[in-house]
Amino acid sequence: MGRQTESEALAPYHRKRDFKKTPEPQAGGSARRGALSFVVQKHHASRLHYDFRLELDGTLKSWAVPKGPCLDPTVKRMAVHVEDHPISYADFEGTIPPKQYGAGTVIVWDRGDWVPLGDARQQMAEGKLKFELRGRKLRGHWTLVRMHGKAAEKQEPWLLIKERDPEARPIGEYDVVEAEPDSVLTGRDVDSPPPVTYQRKAEPAADEASVKAAKPAEPPGREAKSLPDMLAPQLATLASEPPPRADEWLYELKFDGYRLLARIDEKGRVQCITRNGHDWTSKLPALAKALANLRVRSTWLDGEIVVDNEHGAPDFQALQNAFDRGSTSSIVYWLFDVPFLDGRDLRSVPVEQRRDLLASLLASDPDPLLRFSESFDASPRDLLASSARIGFEGIIGKRRGSVYVSRRSPDWIKLKNQRRQEFVIGGYTAPKGSRSGFGSLLLGVYDDEGALQYCGNVGTGFDAGRLADIKARLDKVRSDECPFAKRPAGVKAQWVEPQLVCEVSFGEWTDDGRIRHSVFQGLRTDKPAREIRRETVSAPEADPAKPARQGAVASKQRVTHADRVIDAESGVTKGELVAYYEQVSELILPHLKGRPVSLVRAPEGVGGELFFQKHAKKTELPGVKRLDASLDRDHDPLLQIDTERGLLSAAQMNVIELHTWNATSNSIDKPDRMTFDLDPGEGVQWAQMQEATLLVHAILTELGLVPFLKTSGGKGMHVIVPVRRQYDWDTVKGFSQAVVQHLARVIPDRFVAKSGPRNRVGKIFVDYLRNGFGATTVAAWSARSRPGLGVSVPVAWDELPGLTSASQWNVRNIGRRLPAGNTPWDPIARSAKALGPAMRMLGYTR
Repeated sequence: MGRQTESEALAPYHRKRDFKKTPEPQAGGSARRGALSFVVQKHHASRLHYDFRLELDGTLKSWAVPKGPCLDPTVKRMAVHVEDHPISYADFEGTIPPKQYGAGTVIVWDRGDWVPLGDARQQMAEGKLKFELRGRKLRGHWTLVRMHGKAAEKQEPWLLIKERDPEARPIGEYDVVEAEPDSVLTGRDVDSPPPVTYQRKAEPAADEASVKAAKPAEPPGREAKSLPDMLAPQLATLASEPPPRADEWLYELKFDGYRLLARIDEKGRVQCITRNGHDWTSKLPALAKALANLRVRSTWLDGEIVVDNEHGAPDFQALQNAFDRGSTSSIVYWLFDVPFLDGRDLRSVPVEQRRDLLASLLASDPDPLLRFSESFDASPRDLLASSARIGFEGIIGKRRGSVYVSRRSPDWIKLKNQRRQEFVIGGYTAPKGSRSGFGSLLLGVYDDEGALQYCGNVGTGFDAGRLADIKARLDKVRSDECPFAKRPAGVKAQWVEPQLVCEVSFGEWTDDGRIRHSVFQGLRTDKPAREIRRETVSAPEADPAKPARQGAVASKQRVTHADRVIDAESGVTKGELVAYYEQVSELILPHLKGRPVSLVRAPEGVGGELFFQKHAKKTELPGVKRLDASLDRDHDPLLQIDTERGLLSAAQMNVIELHTWNATSNSIDKPDRMTFDLDPGEGVQWAQMQEATLLVHAILTELGLVPFLKTSGGKGMHVIVPVRRQYDWDTVKGFSQAVVQHLARVIPDRFVAKSGPRNRVGKIFVDYLRNGFGATTVAAWSARSRPGLGVSVPVAWDELPGLTSASQWNVRNIGRRLPAGNTPWDPIARSAKALGPAMRMLGYTR
């Protein structure tokens, strides 16, 4: 049968509606050139449901999804195939009158573009349509699957399924229909009354009388005689802590990219301008095209351009690479302000009203390259912790009611997760050993007198590609004269003209103006060297029009010496480590609760003397439980941590690592798990570790056991096997030793059964000694007292081939992993097996 015409496809839609009574569009709408649109409409009819619509062949193919879309690939949502709708329906929001088909209220819950992954018409006919969504709320790969073979005549049942990709999220962590209930056009929910909106010039209504009736008495702002040729951006002040009155501020994520303002003149011509007035339009053709498609004129937009990494967080190095390679199509523009709109000057309009107008603009003209920077209704401290968890630099606060000014202002503040700023490069040292390019960069900032003051150097954060690229740039600006006001003492360097600017994170400033524990982040080409100053931290200013309220929000744990750097390699401070444990408390506590715990304390930080505390001392830690002394005879009481309070008080007392027993305290004589710690010898490569871990998995599975996996946070991998509480410690330890001896006997070129560095050169010792009474293993989500502060993380077996090391995650980058949480270990409680059959299969006798 041939393809239906548009009128044939829409015939069922027309039959069901009386267009003299319903406000729904009768027809109309045209496809945008080069893009297919999708829309999801939230529809409160007799029952609340969601209408999922994909543009194809001149109409919107439509499905009714009772529970709405879900970002969890394991959750399959019913989608009933209904009649096609006209393309113009994608803009429809309103109330369908009683006694009319579909009576109830409709809002546009999400919209954007969709991309078929294959021949969409053929896939529709076959009952399995695969596609990508590029919307505000729904993104990534999806599939629609018809449940019953051939297409029926009426209302075929399909399933809407999210595919596994970086946009997927477990429903227990994030239910998108619950978290984001409102319209992307108006910001209202389906049961809220429609707000009065600002009508833009570019969208005149057909009925002039009705426009006059609906239009507000006076648009916001004032009419601008002409659009300024240039506009300097408003800049944020670095703050030491959140303001005391959180309800007076809006908070957004701080994007790690380049500040960019976009000018769209009265003829629709676009210019992309950096914060220093440079025109980058030619460098950003895809972005300029997206901006040109906005239905606005005489407008200035303000935002940040970024490139997202695979986890959705901004990647500053990837942004630089995009410009260096001349491939900027992946750059997205996060917009957060609109100083001018459709010929009106909005700079004197309150920030929250400007943002509402910007949100409406972007919702009505969606483009995947143009995104609205949402504000979040949560405490700034919680937001700051969350921003670190998902890999952002920090948050930006904007005082409600404030105006837009072209200067640095206390009405905009920035709160960072770590110290980080720009420096001028004044020279470099020679490389040592096998390193190429240079050893370290000599850094400086300009003082108020215009002199370049030396601030120390940075020698970490470079890979081979960066070293070569930066060295080539340095060679072009070599100089025989030292550019610093005072020549650095004891430094043998090659000087350069102070033209290059780089961004560096660091642990702290010393009293003599040097930075410590610095890590290179990237070069910056959007800021001139002469403007680089030392960023000073200040307390946020109170609104002079309002009295200050006493008592700022307090942290859950008082931290002494919070700024003390505890790891020289990463620059992590004690305060950051305590914040990390607060951040992961919900994840680590299930691994600690009910088990005796041993604590590794590092009063002098990583590299200093470590203290392993297994028993309670006279000094008590608040929230840390002292167990009955009879559990470990002839010793002081064992320790147990069941609460966040105990976890944080341990971190405050310089505890870095937490180790747990293989038994619970209420049944301490019978272990409920075995641990196999794969410890690589000298010369073992990571690929060999991965292969060896899979071999351990294979033998344990063959024995009828169910192994679980986690990174150690160091060099090795940990395999955990839940078992039934049947045998004592000696039996379980003896059996685990037999397993390791079997491995060493069967695969002697990979494994050894004896510990000691000399025994395992080029091989792996699978440590079974963790299974004796009193032995412990570092808990999942514990940090490690090693350079870099790696973290032990639960992983699924199918993730093992993609891991890059056993210390892939650390305290600083753990935010990328937190969404997965403990999911890989969800089945562990119901996976315990009796050891008897495994013992008999291996031939082990007690």
